[in-house]
Amino acid sequence: MFHCSANVPIMDYDPPQLPRTDASLAPAVRFPPPLVFIGFILLGLLADRLLSLPSMPISRDITWVGFALVMVGIGLLIISLGLFRAVGENPEPWTPSQEIIARGPYRHSRNPMYLGMLLIHIGYAIWSASMGILFFALFAFVAIDRFVIAKEESYLRRRFGKMYEDYERRVRRWV
Repeated sequence: MFHCSANVPIMDYDPPQLPRTDASLAPAVRFPPPLVFIGFILLGLLADRLLSLPSMPISRDITWVGFALVMVGIGLLIISLGLFRAVGENPEPWTPSQEIIARGPYRHSRNPMYLGMLLIHIGYAIWSASMGILFFALFAFVAIDRFVIAKEESYLRRRFGKMYEDYERRVRRWV
């Protein structure tokens, strides 16, 4: 024990450490996927403005298709997040998983949340007739597919083994 000049004891101890997560216990995803989509939407808007891109050559009468895609995407997100909450799982992709969710939209897509975000992205592009946003939807898709989903799947194969591999064989990655 040390004493300072005011004769107040200062404890000689290590401060408590926050629990460290073993990298093998969670996917190596480091960036929130919704921010990937938001970032690419913003890049699309910026491209529209800076490059003076023309609007999509679609009739204003069918912009409702874009709105419908946005609503379907939001619905997929809500249902998928609800399933995660119902089983006590954390939807953040950098947290460990305790079980494989294979019901609801997960019977048809291994990644309905990312599919929902992509539908919102594409739907917003159509709704706003934005060529820039539509163009950057491809980049968002590739970024999520290669840098998020690939890491998650690798982790899930290690974590659940044959159970996840069977699920992979039954259910497609996107649709």
